[in-house]
Amino acid sequence: MRYLISAMLLIVGIIHLLPLSGVFGGEKLYQLYGLALDETNIAILMRHRAVLFGILGLFFVFAAFKPSYQPLAFIAGFASVVSFLLLARSTGEYNAQIARVFAADMIALLCLIIAVSTYLFMQTKR
Repeated sequence: MRYLISAMLLIVGIIHLLPLSGVFGGEKLYQLYGLALDETNIAILMRHRAVLFGILGLFFVFAAFKPSYQPLAFIAGFASVVSFLLLARSTGEYNAQIARVFAADMIALLCLIIAVSTYLFMQTKR
């Protein structure tokens, strides 16, 4: 069962690591989000966002192998995924690339639910 939690956190980690390629600039960001970032300041912010997602993704991978960090990873994961899903859902009208991010975050949400459910089940069996 503990391997299931690790596997789910690895998937969440990989999903959060995918945007890291955006740190390499406008072309990568366009591929990820379908947005032409001609305004330098927004490009800087989006590249910084890529770095932050990379850090968060690495934390999920780390927590997959360090059970004492898993509760914190669950909190961070739900905060990241649910906030994006709510923002996207409440805004609507997004492009195909953002729809792809939405779908990936739905997968991440499912993985987090499975991981937390398994974690809580294991806690009750102790």
